[in-house]
Amino acid sequence: MEKTERRTYTVAEVVEILGVSRITVLRRVRDGTIPSIRLGRRVLIPAEYVDELLKKWRKEGGERQ
Repeated sequence: MEKTERRTYTVAEVVEILGVSRITVLRRVRDGTIPSIRLGRRVLIPAEYVDELLKKWRKEGGERQ
């Protein structure tokens, strides 16, 4: 069976990937800074957004805003 590419991440996964707190991610989801999809109680964040954010940070020398 072929493994499919991830299209979304959970809040916990984004916390781990970005190295920020859970409350930071949830605040950014709430204010719309981080796009998200809500399915019931689950909040999913598009992997494309996370990938683009990481690319931007690398280009800017790793500085976070």
